[in-house]
Amino acid sequence: MIQWYPGHMAKAKKILTRDLKLVDLVIEVLDARIPASSRNPDLDQLLDNKKRIVALNKEDLADRKITGEWLLFFKKKHPAVRVNSLGGQGMKELMSLLKRVSGELKERVREKERTARDLRIMVIGIPNVGKSALINRLAGTAVTRTANRPGVTRGRQWIKIADEIRLLDTPGILWPKFDDEDVGYKLAVTGAIKDNLFDEELAAYKLLKYLLEINEEIVSNNYQLGSETVEPYDILELIGRKKGCLMSGGKVDRLRASRLLINDFRSGKLGLVSLERPDEGGEG
Repeated sequence: MIQWYPGHMAKAKKILTRDLKLVDLVIEVLDARIPASSRNPDLDQLLDNKKRIVALNKEDLADRKITGEWLLFFKKKHPAVRVNSLGGQGMKELMSLLKRVSGELKERVREKERTARDLRIMVIGIPNVGKSALINRLAGTAVTRTANRPGVTRGRQWIKIADEIRLLDTPGILWPKFDDEDVGYKLAVTGAIKDNLFDEELAAYKLLKYLLEINEEIVSNNYQLGSETVEPYDILELIGRKKGCLMSGGKVDRLRASRLLINDFRSGKLGLVSLERPDEGGEG
């Protein structure tokens, strides 16, 4: 089973617990393809009754219908939006929510006859879920470092994103142990875990299993395969041959084929695919 909890994440969790006392609102960024698996179950206890907005990021890679189902699911407890932090879709709706909360805060401060202050927000999420890109969009400039790999964000910083709204960035945080091995593999194939920390070939078999359960044609149509086999082990062999992932002697290089499949999924070449839907798992 995949497990990944480097020391800096334990430290980040302590910092997060401390900094939560400074903010009024949390934006929880989830991967729209795996909203359940990309939620840190520790956060519900840490956040307690803190006001929250759920942002389903990378919606441009997920099945739009299923993302709509997730929005309805999360809206039972929190405001929720679908966003694409790289393309900018959904940012106006998210900013509108933030300004509404800011207005509510000012009203509460006025009622208590206190000095007005900025709304303070924290963005949280697992590694490589798009937190930094989301912050860049909200701020309108590249104020944080971004990269398509986990573990890039370092330290913390306050960022002015609008009049009377300030935002605190935090490192991505995973949790110590995955109780369900599928959670670990879904995080792996979507890029939340560094590639050198899991078996890419086994992850490719898992990904094929998920895709076949959703729709067998996702794989067969994208790689022009026949319907003579439905076993992940055999399908990866066919994909490797189709794509020229061969070693000397004509044997399929399964590692190369695995990386190709995973990268095709991550980049959206296999289409808009969601690996989870609300009726398959609860909140957290």
